[in-house]
Amino acid sequence: MKDTQCGYCMRGELLDKFGIYICDLEVSSLILFREQSKKGRCIVAYKDHVSEIVDISEEERNKFFADVTRVAKAIHKVFAPDKLNYGMYGDTGCHLHVHLCPKYKGGDEWGGTFTMNPQKTYLSDDEYREMIEKIKEAL
Repeated sequence: MKDTQCGYCMRGELLDKFGIYICDLEVSSLILFREQSKKGRCIVAYKDHVSEIVDISEEERNKFFADVTRVAKAIHKVFAPDKLNYGMYGDTGCHLHVHLCPKYKGGDEWGGTFTMNPQKTYLSDDEYREMIEKIKEAL
């Protein structure tokens, strides 16, 4: 099931506004968040357009969280954050996804909830490509 107004479902221009598709995982897609004030921030989006974790079977939930765990391990390996925050929102997008937001001691927002769209740090295409390759290698 896909929603034609959803960046996670349709990718392309809708996704490009906030993220860069990296790869498909077992039951989800991995996306690099364009805004990189938290170096290594990614999103794991479920393969189908469902709103809530309760909308999928137990087997699919286990696979989804296995995908999230796989990405979390890769982020720890590549970026060595002091803590990885996990955010499941979707009040407006209503597509099941998890933000994996690396936090670094002494950095902005340490000790608090991460800002959803801080609009602070954007990278060059080459810098994004380099990050993506490192993440893929760590998966």
